[in-house]
This record gives sequence, structure tokens and C-alpha cells, in this order.
Amino acid sequence: MIELYHSPTPNGQKIAIMLEECDLPYELHPIDITRGDQFDPAFLKISPNNKIPAIVDTDGPGGEPIAIFESGAILQYLGRKTGRFYPQDERQRTEVEQWLMWQVGGLGPMAGQAHHFRGYAPEKIDYAITRYTNEVNRLYGVMDERLEDRDYLAGDYSIADIACIGWINSYPKQGQDLDEFPHLKAWYRRMLARPAVARGLELGRDDSLSDRIASDSEIQKVLFGQRCRRR
Repeated sequence: MIELYHSPTPNGQKIAIMLEECDLPYELHPIDITRGDQFDPAFLKISPNNKIPAIVDTDGPGGEPIAIFESGAILQYLGRKTGRFYPQDERQRTEVEQWLMWQVGGLGPMAGQAHHFRGYAPEKIDYAITRYTNEVNRLYGVMDERLEDRDYLAGDYSIADIACIGWINSYPKQGQDLDEFPHLKAWYRRMLARPAVARGLELGRDDSLSDRIASDSEIQKVLFGQRCRRR
């Protein structure tokens, strides 16, 4: 049994999709990030960075439970555990890892900043909006070019694709037009056609979340006013 600590954000959706794809049984633990559930001491023992997603595998290495935070690390762990969507061949695995790290270090953070400054920031800062919107546009172009001659980022469907779909699914909030990226758009449609992807994207779906964050100053304090925790 996998215990999934989840909120319906692009990072949370990665793990929901992976669990669905691998047909792994899991118990859902919703984390309401607008109320500050991520700061609960019990959750911090699992995810010390006070971010979702996180998992506890009750049947971890040696049959002992293991807690894992950071979405990329969770995807790699589940890929090794199940032998699915994360190849063992070193050359193929390196292809997957390059694009997984590209998402974790590039697409996710830049898309998140674009979304923040376009939709959540109390002050509309033109430079920040342009800077991050343009960088996401560049990254979409990188992905589009990569997909010109292949169906998936690393050749076969993999955790690299699973890592990216939640962020691409939010393209309007990042100021992007998929018609500018025909190969990426075709990949997006292939991804949404996978039943496990559809189920993972729907898990805990809250269509009001973005609007509530944008309009509620107390929620913004919870999400954006974080500072170093003092003991």
C-alpha cells in the first residue's frame, strides 16, 4: 500500500498518474495547502520541505516502510519498484533522467513563476510577467522540437512524460498557445488519451482553487508568506 499525500497541483498530479499507470494500490491523504495542512508536524516528518507530494510506501526496501518527498525522486522510486516507465538500460535511463531533470529544474519552476506573476501577485509587475512568460514559451519550444520525430520525450512513454503533463495541462495560465507548438500539442493529446493520465489529473480536482488563491489574501499569506521555520 502506498500512502499518497496529495493536492491537485501539477506536482501532485505526477504521482497520482504514476500510481494509476502502475496499478498500485494507494490510500489518499488530501493536503489542503490553502489551510496550511502542509505545516502539520506529522506531515513535516514525511516531507520536511512542507511541500506536496509525498508518499509512504508501507512495503519499502526490506519490507520496511519508507517515506519519500520530492516528486522527481518519488517517480524514480516507483519506477524502480515496479520496473515500469523507467528503463534499466543505462543509455535509455539517461535519456529519461535528462528530461525528468529538465522538468524538475526548468519547466516546473518557470511555469510556476509565470502562473504566479500572471495570476496571483498582488502587484502586476510587467517585467516579471514578460520574463517568465517568455521563458516558458522558450521551454515549450524546446519540448516541441524534441517531439518532432518521436511520440514521447525519451522515445518510449516514461516518467519524464508523466512529470511534464500537469504543467502543460495548465498552459493557459502560463500565457501559452499550444497552436504555436504542433508537436507538443500532438503529445498533449496523446497524453490526455491515456486513461491513467485522465484519472490522475482528476484526482482531488478543484476547479475553484486558482480563483480562491487569487482572491483570498489569507490563502496567499499561507502559500506565499513562508519564511524559515524557527524551532
